[in-house]
Order: sequence, then structure tokens, then C-alpha cells
Amino acid sequence: MERIVVNPQIHFGKPIIKGTRITVQNVLELINEGLGFDQIIKDYYPDLKKEDIQACMQYAIALVAAEDIHISSVAV
Repeated sequence: MERIVVNPQIHFGKPIIKGTRITVQNVLELINEGLGFDQIIKDYYPDLKKEDIQACMQYAIALVAAEDIHISSVAV
């Protein structure tokens, strides 16, 4: 997680990959579109390493794991 930082001066404090202005959200959106790590690096962010992309995924997993989920029953 040391690869992901939040800086209020960059992208309004959205989490970014350390040493870049690349947001975690941008990387996750590319993964969501079906791009592989190698393609993301080659076509979009050649300065990234696979570990940076993995850190974005780990960050998202940590957010979901920490999230309080409130389930209410719904009448069918």
C-alpha cells in the first residue's frame, strides 16, 4: 500500500500512484474495460510497473473490506 498516496494538491485528493499523477480510479477503469496489465503499461502508462497496478487493486479491495454494508430485506 506504500505505492498509493493521497495528496490534496493532486486531483483534489483522490488516491494516486506514488510519484505520478495517475489516479487509482483511472487504472481500475482500464482494468474494468478488460485491459491487461501489460496493455495498460504499453498503451497508457509506460512508466508504471505491474506492482503499481496490483497496488491499485489492493487499495480497492481494502476499501471494500473496510466498508460497512447495511442490507435491508426487500419484499418480493
